[in-house]
Amino acid sequence: MEITPTGAALGAQVTGIDLTKLPPAGAAIREAFLEHSVLLFPDQTLSKHEQVCFSTLFGSPIVHPTNTRDRDAEVPEVTLISNVVDDGEPIGALGNRELEFHADLVFLHVPGSVSVLHCLEAPDSGGDTYWSSNYAARDALNAEIVARLRGRQVVYIHRNPSYNPDPPARHPLLCTHPESKRDFLFVSPSSADSIPGMGDEESRALLDELLDHATQEQFVWRHRWSPGDVVVWDNRSTLHRRDGFGAEYRRVMHRTQMLGPLTA
Repeated sequence: MEITPTGAALGAQVTGIDLTKLPPAGAAIREAFLEHSVLLFPDQTLSKHEQVCFSTLFGSPIVHPTNTRDRDAEVPEVTLISNVVDDGEPIGALGNRELEFHADLVFLHVPGSVSVLHCLEAPDSGGDTYWSSNYAARDALNAEIVARLRGRQVVYIHRNPSYNPDPPARHPLLCTHPESKRDFLFVSPSSADSIPGMGDEESRALLDELLDHATQEQFVWRHRWSPGDVVVWDNRSTLHRRDGFGAEYRRVMHRTQMLGPLTA
């Protein structure tokens, strides 16, 4: 097995391994994951059951709480991500639109921890995914901003009210990773509602400032998908976004998802 860093602020490619025959490489993969936050495994062929099995290396795969229509009937821990339409109905979630930087399931009290995405079909153009490093973003904050953020939390609310717990989820802006023990900045704008103790305008201005900071080009790695790619990423130490792509192209992915707490 060979691990090659991307040269960006995060990410590494892992070659020379068949993910259907994982042991005894599991410990080395976990170590690389904690170091690089995003791992790319090219040229993999995983069944849905095999993807779930591989995902257990990073936690317990869940039945996704929002994409109910897009769960696999036989393996409900797998969610189909696709823009393909069959008999007038989409076969999967998220379509072909652009997705802005975010962390998954941040509106839950225990948000997304690790995601695994297996590419089955990729468009000829567009649909690239970008990850930004929350570690690098935290390291680049000056002492004045850190003092301003310390102890602050963000209230997260999903646009679909039925998804939101009562009371709404709150997560700290400054976190320590429960496994790597590294400090990181955590802000996911798609569901960020407010910062308690701040007025609406001040809260929104700070959230926008932090997002601009966290997604600077020097903190980002971009991936162009090919069929057979498996990518694993840490939803705590990264944000991610996706380019839009033409509806004439097919994009088909299998996703598994884990949950885990944030540590202030």
